[in-house]
Amino acid sequence: MYKVELSKTAEKQIHKLSKDLQKRVILTLNRIKVRPYAYVKKLVSSPYFSLRFGDYRVILNIQDNKLIIFVIELGHRRNIYKK
Repeated sequence: MYKVELSKTAEKQIHKLSKDLQKRVILTLNRIKVRPYAYVKKLVSSPYFSLRFGDYRVILNIQDNKLIIFVIELGHRRNIYKK
């Protein structure tokens, strides 16, 4: 089972969301702990993955050797890929 870790940026972004969306993020991250590759999509020309929940996306780095899912950032789908 993988362990989920959040970056400082991701923590700030989660706290800015409404309580309902915060619950959805936490439930979604808990769901992918067992088999993360079944829920994520590889980003083109990037080592990172994208996890979808509604209109929001979570950018992840999955470290198989340490069994860690590192959440880099999250946000609305119209803004998250512009960086």
